[in-house]
Amino acid sequence: MAAPVVARNTWEHFAHGADIGVRGVGPTKADAFVQAALALTGVITSPAAVRPITAIQIACDAPSDDVLLADWLNALIYEMATRRMLFGAFIVSIDGSHLTATAWGEPVDPVRHEPAVEIKGATYTALAVAPLDDDHWLAQCVVDV
Repeated sequence: MAAPVVARNTWEHFAHGADIGVRGVGPTKADAFVQAALALTGVITSPAAVRPITAIQIACDAPSDDVLLADWLNALIYEMATRRMLFGAFIVSIDGSHLTATAWGEPVDPVRHEPAVEIKGATYTALAVAPLDDDHWLAQCVVDV
């Protein structure tokens, strides 16, 4: 009898020179994009420390999944910078080349969040969105800090 399939939603960082990689894994492509967004927040502060007070709608279109990931992360970086917010919860829907999402967060509280760095942008370095051997999806890229 085969072992049951356990869905895994994870995020992590990976080293890349002076910058940092963000990686998300999930049972669907959209879930992997959510985990990559959590990894993005994790570069700045613990996503668990961000309260879901305000919802922001985001939409992106791109010619490929890889570019869609970079556009998604850059849209989050833009919203964080212009609204002076952090996001810690996300719902993402992907339909072909179109992504719609809701990001929940709150204004940055320097004392409570202790922001580590400011992210300048998501890059095409190590950019990948791909299915994995275990029926999960990978979404990753390097962000410029």
